[in-house]
Amino acid sequence: MRILILNADYPRFLAWLYRRTPGLENEPYAAQMAARNASLFGVADFYSRNFAGLGHAAADIHVNNPWMRAAWAREHGLAVTEPPPPGTPAARDAVPGWLQRAVAPFKPVLRPLARKVGLSPRLDAEAEKILLAQIEDFKPDLVLNQDLFHVDTRLARRIKGIGRPILIGQIGISPSRGEDWSVYDLMISQMAAVVDFFRAHGARAEVVHLAFEPGILDVLPPPPSQAFDVTFVGAVSADHQLRVAQLEAVARRYNLKLFGSGLHSLPASSPLHRCYQGEVWGAEMYQALRASRVTLNSHIDMAGREAGNARLFEATGVGAFLLTDFKDNLHTLFAPEREVIAWRSVEDCLALIDRYLADDTARQSIARAGQARTFATHTFRRRVEQILGYIG
Repeated sequence: MRILILNADYPRFLAWLYRRTPGLENEPYAAQMAARNASLFGVADFYSRNFAGLGHAAADIHVNNPWMRAAWAREHGLAVTEPPPPGTPAARDAVPGWLQRAVAPFKPVLRPLARKVGLSPRLDAEAEKILLAQIEDFKPDLVLNQDLFHVDTRLARRIKGIGRPILIGQIGISPSRGEDWSVYDLMISQMAAVVDFFRAHGARAEVVHLAFEPGILDVLPPPPSQAFDVTFVGAVSADHQLRVAQLEAVARRYNLKLFGSGLHSLPASSPLHRCYQGEVWGAEMYQALRASRVTLNSHIDMAGREAGNARLFEATGVGAFLLTDFKDNLHTLFAPEREVIAWRSVEDCLALIDRYLADDTARQSIARAGQARTFATHTFRRRVEQILGYIG
């Protein structure tokens, strides 16, 4: 089959990518795509490379990257409004900062603020025209849409009209009610509650978890020494109240290193400010995980009693010791106490940090077992096989 994956990136990530590679916006489409994938951020090309590994023709489109989109249009003789250079005020003003923080998507992740305020950051008319031209050019048999916000059901119907491809939607939260999801042949999510939502609204839906790409270990720099006792890599915000409470308790006792975003949303009195190490993307994120004796995980509040965030697989995949929040389904993904360690309260978390910082042998054994489980069960190859099985 010919398989096309639609995705979108955080504007903050795009700013970082183009800032670290001056002039990238002027390069050909293929060169920009290669740089995007080489960053290893989000799901990069992990779905497409594994579909290709199974003998299919597969490609990615990052629907909200204006410089990549403009390059494709120029190379195919389409008129395009040239986007402002990355990093300029015009580029920053194109998407208001609060909207970037609220809905800027990457991978099939949770975008709670977008859901709460009913935002649907549709592409403009020119961007839609170019996207439809890209789809017409590739002629997919299957489209996997991992961004149901930019590519909403209205646009999905236009895509469906181009050769009638199989259309699969992937999302981590229950989207706004009132949408007609019948355009999709299948909806997938890492959260069973989201699958139940779609089924209740008449759509076929299945659980497909997030994953890890083992091939990244072949391109990452050598593992750093474990320079950090305790780390957390991710966002903090009003939608992570349980996480913030946990991390603040850890910060009061340990030399916590916090990598990520959202610190501006916390009061100045929060001890997390002194822990902050800045944002890390892609390869730098994986290196921060590998440099940790203990790395922490907690899910966004709206996840409820379900485990399934990307950090579970990213941390274990690079061989880090993961101390994660207990969830009812955690045992279906990892063996608690053998492959990961789960905490049930803040006090429990602190005690477990004490225990495993003092026991190198046990900590390293659990990290190795967690990595082995991820390599055996939670790879992108296994996930694309699962998706193909559902449509076969």
